[in-house]
This record gives sequence, C-alpha cells and structure tokens, in this order.
Amino acid sequence: MGADVDKVFLSLGTRPVLAYSLLAFEQCSLIDGVILVVRKERVASARGLVQMFGCAKVRAVVAGGASRQASVMNGLAELGDDVKIVAVHDGARPCVTPLLIEETIKSAKRCGSGVAAVKVTDTIKEVDRGTLVIRTVDREKLWAVQTPQTFKVDCLKRAYAQTGKKKISMTDEASAVEALGEPVHLVPSSALNIKLTTPQDLSLAAVIIKV
Repeated sequence: MGADVDKVFLSLGTRPVLAYSLLAFEQCSLIDGVILVVRKERVASARGLVQMFGCAKVRAVVAGGASRQASVMNGLAELGDDVKIVAVHDGARPCVTPLLIEETIKSAKRCGSGVAAVKVTDTIKEVDRGTLVIRTVDREKLWAVQTPQTFKVDCLKRAYAQTGKKKISMTDEASAVEALGEPVHLVPSSALNIKLTTPQDLSLAAVIIKV
C-alpha cells in the first residue's frame, strides 16, 4: 500500500483497522492489559481511538521505533514486573479472534511459546534471481507464521537482548527466540487471519469480518 500509508488507521467498514485487533484483545478473557505501540506521529490519534471504542484494557500508548524489533522492545519496556506472558500482535491483522489469542496464551503458559501459524498448502519454488526456479521446496515441513506470537516475558526479553547485543535484525519474535536456542511452538491458526498488505486485502478483510 506504500511506505507512507499507516495501514492500521485505514477505514475498514465503520472502524479503523486497528480497532478490530484492539477489540479482539479486549474481548479475550486471558488478556489483562494491552500496550499499544504506534508511529510517533500517531500516538495522539491512537489514544483517541482507544477512548472512542472503549478499550479499557489499554494501559499505555507508546511510540514505536524504526523497525518491528525496536517497536516490540519499546512495548516490552512498558510491562510491569508482574507480567509473565506477553502476546505480540500486528495491528495490520484485523481478523484475529479472541479464541486464537487465547490458544497462543495457553500454549505459552504450557510450553513457553505459542505462535499462530498455518500449514503451507501451495507448491513452493525457490528462485535464485528473477524468475528462474532452482528447486521445489518440500511443503510438508512448511508453516506460514502469523501473529499473535506469545511468549514468557523473560524469554522474549532475553532473546531481544541477545539480538541487540549482536546487532542482529529479526523480522519476528519467533526468530529472535529461535536464535536464543529456545524452542518455538506453533499454534494452528486460520488463513482468514490475513495481514493487510495490498488494497485488495482490505476488501477481503471486509468480507471476513462482514462489515
């Protein structure tokens, strides 16, 4: 949609995209509090959105960083010492359900981690450059990872401390925990938990959410 487009503030039906994710976390009985991380210039707008939709579980709205990794670290810094489990969710996935959030939390409590994911069903080709195929990848072992990605707080903090020390850039929390050498457990999700990437995704999300 373009680097200058803040997808979570686009309209989806009668609400901004971000409102759907916030309300799903609001409705999940296992969620005690939410730290909302947004672009620095969007902090005031986000606070207004929280108030407008009655998101009582939001404890703080903070500015993110230059990357997902930096933004998550800013959010982690706001957690109280009593918080043991943290679920990280991308606000550009408005179709998340309270049930999926709950399942990732249960997995994290039981195993230390719970990452939403779906098995890959398409045939996957690896290419060298351009469109030249090198080989076909065995899809039986492949899962597409989504969010929420839920972990024990101490584990995720240690993972990001290590990546920061080694100056390693990670695209998601699971990768950071993997690099720490800790096991990552997947939680079966649905292909309907889409990430808004193109304008067409907005139309698809509207059908899924029925707005």
